[in-house]
Amino acid sequence: MNNSINQNHLTSPELKNRLRSMISVAWSIFQAKVGSGLIEISKEASMQLQYAYILNSLIPLMRFRENDNFRILLEHSVRLDHSSREIDLLLEGTDGDKIYTIAVEMKCYREYAFSGGKRGATDIFMKDVYADLELLEKYVDRPICDEGVELVMNNLERLIFPKRKDAKCWAYDISDGTSVRDITITTPIGGKEILIELKKEYKFTWINNGEF
Repeated sequence: MNNSINQNHLTSPELKNRLRSMISVAWSIFQAKVGSGLIEISKEASMQLQYAYILNSLIPLMRFRENDNFRILLEHSVRLDHSSREIDLLLEGTDGDKIYTIAVEMKCYREYAFSGGKRGATDIFMKDVYADLELLEKYVDRPICDEGVELVMNNLERLIFPKRKDAKCWAYDISDGTSVRDITITTPIGGKEILIELKKEYKFTWINNGEF
C-alpha cells in the first residue's frame, strides 16, 4: 500500500520504474486536487476518468527515448478463471522489445452521495478493498500483468481511525497502520459467502487531503 515516490525512478532507464513512478506521481496530484476541491469525485467512474486524465498528461514528460511508448486502457477486459473481468485501468509501456504493464484497481467511498442521501454498505466497501487486492494478485500470477496497484479514497474517518473494532466487518480491517500477510478471510458480508486469500504483504497507510 506504500505509494511513496522514489525520485530516482522518475528518470530511471528501467521502464518498470518509470511506469510505477507515473502511477505514484499522478496519484499525488489527484489527491491534492481532490483535497482542495478542484476535482469533485462522486463515485468510482469519475475517479477513474479524472485520474486517467492526470496520468495521461504525464506521458509526454516520461518519454526519454524515441522507442518509448505508453498507453492507458480503461475498463480493460481480460479472462480470469474462465470468466470475463474488467481492469479499472491498465498502464502499458514499451521500450523497444520490452513490454511492462501495471493493472490499477480503484475504490471510492463517500459518506453522502451528491444527491445528499447517506450511503450505507461500508462493510461491502471494506470487503471490496480486500477483494481487489486478491484480484490484483491473480492478475500478476497468471500473468495478465506484471504488477498491480490499488488506489483507494474515502471520507469516513471512523474506518481509518476506529475507536472500536467489534463488528464483523473488521475482519476486513483497512484502518491506518494495519498490516496483513498470507491470510484467508471467510467472514460473510451482506449474507453472501466470502473466500478471500492474500499471499503478499500489505500495510494500510492513509494520507489525509481535505475531507478525504
